[in-house]
Amino acid sequence: MPAWTEHVIWWHVYPLGFVGADTTSNPHDPVQHRLMDVLPWLDDIVDLGANGLALGPIFDSESHGYDTIDHLSLDPRLGDEADFDQLIAACRERGIRVLLDGVFNHVARSNPLWQAAVAAGPGSAEAAWFRLEAEQPPGGELKPAVFEGHGHLVELDLAHPPVADYVTRVMRHWLDRGADGWRLDAAYAVAPDAWRPILDAVRSTHPDVWIVGEVIHGDYVSIVDESGMDSVTQYELWKAIWNSLNEKNFFELAWSLERHQEFVEHFVPLTFVGNHDVTRIASLVSDRRHALLAHALLFFLPGVPSIYYGDERGLTGVKEDRAGGDDAVRPYADRDAPEWQLNDVFALHQSLIAFRRQHAWLHDARVEVQELTNETLLLEATARSGDARAALALNLTDEAMTLRGTHVPAHGYALVD
Repeated sequence: MPAWTEHVIWWHVYPLGFVGADTTSNPHDPVQHRLMDVLPWLDDIVDLGANGLALGPIFDSESHGYDTIDHLSLDPRLGDEADFDQLIAACRERGIRVLLDGVFNHVARSNPLWQAAVAAGPGSAEAAWFRLEAEQPPGGELKPAVFEGHGHLVELDLAHPPVADYVTRVMRHWLDRGADGWRLDAAYAVAPDAWRPILDAVRSTHPDVWIVGEVIHGDYVSIVDESGMDSVTQYELWKAIWNSLNEKNFFELAWSLERHQEFVEHFVPLTFVGNHDVTRIASLVSDRRHALLAHALLFFLPGVPSIYYGDERGLTGVKEDRAGGDDAVRPYADRDAPEWQLNDVFALHQSLIAFRRQHAWLHDARVEVQELTNETLLLEATARSGDARAALALNLTDEAMTLRGTHVPAHGYALVD
């Protein structure tokens, strides 16, 4: 992994929702320079103690950003390339890294690549760019494989060399313009070995790039080894954190931490307690006091931490399985609204991130369980080199207690050097 990732802490934004754009349609004209609305928030990233801006999809799309029309053009609801350049420059001035969201597994039906395939028909070079259903209807009409049942999202075949070359060119283009890394959307939907020639080619010209794949479950280690990715999203840990807090069962978290440690021996996962696809942690935990413990775990445990915008202010939001069901967790960031003002949750994040900065070796530390009951947990982290140590104690009970000499408040936590 690039050395800079040892110190990066991402602030993750879903851009279209963040700036208040319509995520149901894209009129394309006139261009709206909403990406500039992100600029005033960059100082908040620095004040928080973070130093990375992880952007959701920003490229021209039909609606929500994950139905791409053109990977080489900025979405006109966000602006144009001059806006992108200005954002990159502003980030550089503040020492903020930028991660882009690469939606390469599938495209919108209106994407010119698919339109060309439809026009050329079965057996054509253009059709070979896409994964097609094994049985095609009579009459020459193409029937594509679609992403997770979404009929408007047709799947590219990344194992096809011209497609691999295209994805490589797109990734290089935006790295040349100043991006530092890529999140590979729906990386789990692509055979790991299909990513390898793409990522190897990208690194041949941009050796300092960091690439993380969206992987929900499976053999994380093998996926990283076979694909050439640097990291994957640690969904196993995310689920163990909130579920153990809800069930008051730290044995579940302890078991998942063993798995997490195995991953850290091979690669450093992207860790999170919230993102654009899940219910916010403040709504996910049944006792909102325990969201504070989730944040403490995020910054204590090894990994590359990512904060989902608004979580640092304690925002709530429930994801629902319906049309528009993501809207509550992808809100407009209104700087004048009460919920977006600095508060005690923001101050909590500042203190947790400060602890992480002072103990940067936590990035790939070894963590062991020292004490464990259903409702109490004491973790000790040790550096891979040297003798640095730190501890995190968690308490879900109604009474303050002492764990190995450390006072831990009721429904609270304590960090110890």
